[in-house]
Amino acid sequence: MLDIIILAVQVLLAILGGYSLFFSFFGFYRKKRTSHFNAQKRFAVLIAAHNEEKVVGALIDNLKQLDYPKELYDVFVICDNCSDQTADIAKQMGVYACVRNNPSLRGKGYAIEWMLKELWKMPKAYDGVVILDADNLVNADFLQHMNNELCSGSKVIQAYLDTKNPGDSWITAAYAITYWFCNRLWQLPRTNLKLANFLGGTGMCFDSGLLKEMGWGATSLVEDLEFTVRCVQRGINPTMSYDAKVYDEKPLTFKASARQRLRWMQGHFDVARRYFFPLLWQGIKERSWAKIDTAIYTFNVYNVLLGFVFSVILWVDVALPGTRHFTSLYDYMPTWLMAVVTATVYLGFPIAMMLEKVKSWKMYASLITYPIYLASWWPITLYAFFTQNNKQWSHTQHTRVIRLEDVKSKQV
Repeated sequence: MLDIIILAVQVLLAILGGYSLFFSFFGFYRKKRTSHFNAQKRFAVLIAAHNEEKVVGALIDNLKQLDYPKELYDVFVICDNCSDQTADIAKQMGVYACVRNNPSLRGKGYAIEWMLKELWKMPKAYDGVVILDADNLVNADFLQHMNNELCSGSKVIQAYLDTKNPGDSWITAAYAITYWFCNRLWQLPRTNLKLANFLGGTGMCFDSGLLKEMGWGATSLVEDLEFTVRCVQRGINPTMSYDAKVYDEKPLTFKASARQRLRWMQGHFDVARRYFFPLLWQGIKERSWAKIDTAIYTFNVYNVLLGFVFSVILWVDVALPGTRHFTSLYDYMPTWLMAVVTATVYLGFPIAMMLEKVKSWKMYASLITYPIYLASWWPITLYAFFTQNNKQWSHTQHTRVIRLEDVKSKQV
């Protein structure tokens, strides 16, 4: 019976892997947007900040220089349980410093929920709400692209996620490769197929009317994924603005990266546990591919977990002396086919980089160490599974004071 279960899990994982590979081919082409609208939407730009005195000033400067009418957007810094000078810096730079102190409800999701309630009380009305992290930078045309999306009817928009420090270490290079891959071969295929895109935690824009109607309500460790699912449940598919770019600071060390990714996976388990089956069943009943696809995406965390656990079982079985106890899917497939499949999957990363016109040879050289980054997801996910009830939010420290001109001058 155990042998049958192990084989069945391998078949399931192979199907899910084939599904992702199938999707990636729809990212090989990109239709350029032609719709352009005059600046007309009024934006509230929210910056989520917890002790971000080192980097928040660079983002505020960046936002003040956007190619968008200054009277059509306001900047609000959510100073969430800060014990540094974040609020003082925001005030000195002439933007709204919104101070929140609630140590028992810590984390970005709670901070956003609080800020939105405060925002709706203000006399000025906004058409859209943009959410950024304090360590971010955006291109000068960011709000113009969000204006175009809202005018075109989109209600929830995710910007193109990029990194502002890909060359700092091998781990920041790994993040950059992951972003290029996900933008091109995960997000763009769903745009081309008119399915739901996935929110990425920052560079997000929301129609104000929608937020008032459904509320935020996403307070898990992965508020972006939770809000994505809630939207898809309501038949609202988030879209991606490929031309609106946001640059995110990534951790410099493996330890800091592992801590950040552990929080993500703990939150992912929480969302998958609560939403996978309801969303999958809803998608089947309504024959909605977008809902089924989003449900499968929430299941990815179990995909990684099961892949790790059952791979270890099979490796141990092979290593032990004597007769093997379990059947492997590999026993039914020729070695050359497995080699081709493995090579095809890994080649997706350099292909995505080439499609995204990455020119730095150092970034391509980082593909040598990239498998270490990929393999590290396995123990992180296993640990996250056993600690998924830990809802403690952990802060990722940001220290790299980089300006947009620095990013552009070192564009890879």
